[in-house]
Amino acid sequence: MDKKKIIIINGPNLNLLGKREPEIYGASGFEEYFLQLQKHNPDLVLEYYQSNIEGKLVNRIQETDGKYDGIILNAAAYTHTSVAIHDAIGAISVPVLEVHISNIYKREEFRHKSIISSKCIGMISGLGLKGYQLGLEYFKTMKRKK
Repeated sequence: MDKKKIIIINGPNLNLLGKREPEIYGASGFEEYFLQLQKHNPDLVLEYYQSNIEGKLVNRIQETDGKYDGIILNAAAYTHTSVAIHDAIGAISVPVLEVHISNIYKREEFRHKSIISSKCIGMISGLGLKGYQLGLEYFKTMKRKK
């Protein structure tokens, strides 16, 4: 059987992981962590995309339709503000799992509301970078749509 194809899409400021607030987000950059994910998940085809620009994230989400088995999305600050990303998720058939490195419910009150959650299959929040691996484990067990 073909390997499942999963894309991780990260939003604004996640290109600064390892530098930005390491007490919250850790000391590792995401590219380094992504290499570990690839190494530990040889049964999956993994891709990674990051942008600080909302429209580029919307475009990338739309481009996945029919080409991927799942999306792990950390929309970062756009989680709390982007109707456009919410609508893009709703417009595709690819399941989207929302991931946050920090626990959004232990942070500022404006971060407690996720606009995108209602279009996602679930959310992992507050488990650090391990949330991405947990998301991959979920997609490994999920049955493919026919």
